Amino acid sequence: MMQKAVIAAIDWGTSSFRFWLLDQAGLPLAEVRSDQGMASLRPEDYGPVLEEALNKSSAPLNMPVLICGMAGSAQGWQSAPYVDLPANLSKLHEAACKIDDIDRDVRILPGLAQRMPERPDVMRGEETLLLGATLAQGVEERTVCLPGTHSKWAQISEGEVKGFGTSMTGEIFSLLATSSTLSHFTEVHQEVAKDPHFVEAVAEGLSSPGDLMQKLFSVRAGPLLFGQQVAEGATARLSGLLIGTEIAAFGKKHEEILLVAAGKLSEAYATALDVAGIKFQQVDAEVLIRAGLRYAASSIWPERFSQ
Repeated sequence: MMQKAVIAAIDWGTSSFRFWLLDQAGLPLAEVRSDQGMASLRPEDYGPVLEEALNKSSAPLNMPVLICGMAGSAQGWQSAPYVDLPANLSKLHEAACKIDDIDRDVRILPGLAQRMPERPDVMRGEETLLLGATLAQGVEERTVCLPGTHSKWAQISEGEVKGFGTSMTGEIFSLLATSSTLSHFTEVHQEVAKDPHFVEAVAEGLSSPGDLMQKLFSVRAGPLLFGQQVAEGATARLSGLLIGTEIAAFGKKHEEILLVAAGKLSEAYATALDVAGIKFQQVDAEVLIRAGLRYAASSIWPERFSQ
């Protein structure tokens, strides 16, 4: 089976490492996952982590590697410069940087930069998801929602990213749920999508996003005043308020969006978009990230895809 692998593809995030050996069609033949993301690594750690994954998957010594995500940040392995908007997604590979001082051919795709003084923004990793969306979903003109630690809302037109915005929803949720006075009533990994407290809080966030600061404190005050039943819904309420406020800022003006997510996060955003009355098409983020990496790799190393 390993003889059919043509490329090693990696989504290297802040807190996660996802590695695949892909065949010519972009299908995974082997995978390695860990929590060895940028936040836990020094620049000198990346090479050994990569080689360990290659060895685990029995990859040949001449296997080239393509990486997207935070490994290309200033705090990562090696800085991959940003591509400015408007950005042609099919040409991302042209700005990939090659890792220095390593025998293997390893390259990192660039991120995107929105250099607007009134709305400066950056992304790393999501651009490869957007590339996958234009390929796998045939997206020509669409608003795309990419939930995560830093959720992205991007506008795609004719294969180009025209603009995007970031909401720190996931990071704020994690900080409040683990390091604030709300943490006594919340659990980071609790499923919330089917909790009625989540639906109610999404509706509140949508209808009055300007009241978020006051409503967040109610996550603490409610259990203190009204007891255990309210406390049991605290996590769902916190998540719903934040996601509802995010959608109020980025999503309510759109008739239909493409939701790129997976797992519990995908379920939560799907529920929230239903509450908001926004039509959406839901696709798996991992399918799209592999499609984007496969396309970029075939452009960098076309000879490996023509054998």
